[in-house]
Amino acid sequence: MKKSLPILLILAAAPCAAVVPWAPALAAQTEQQAAEQRIQTLQKALAITPAQTPAWNSFAQAMRDNATATDALFRDRAANAKTMNAVDNMKSYASVARAYADNTQKLADAFQTLYGNLSDNQKQVADAMFRQQASTKK
Repeated sequence: MKKSLPILLILAAAPCAAVVPWAPALAAQTEQQAAEQRIQTLQKALAITPAQTPAWNSFAQAMRDNATATDALFRDRAANAKTMNAVDNMKSYASVARAYADNTQKLADAFQTLYGNLSDNQKQVADAMFRQQASTKK
């Protein structure tokens, strides 16, 4: 489970399983359901304390907001895909990519605040998860 947690953090910002190849199990869920699952898993893994709850809630809300925003973008893209010409398709993809980047930045900002409220032990757990994920990417 620890190995998959960095992926869960990345997926918190991810638009949908169609763009995130390592998330096939999430494809059957709505973005909101998948976000809630990731939120619960991360909260447990990081052992969030009552004092950390405000920062955690901001981070969790960023995950929820990302899921809502990207779900809407992908629904629009899917609904119009059959009638888009190549230029419209590229512009649509660029819009999704911009939203993904913006959402990832919002998530990173919220996580930075949360990280600042974590205990040294919690930070070590988070650091180890991210280091492991970074070293397995090729």
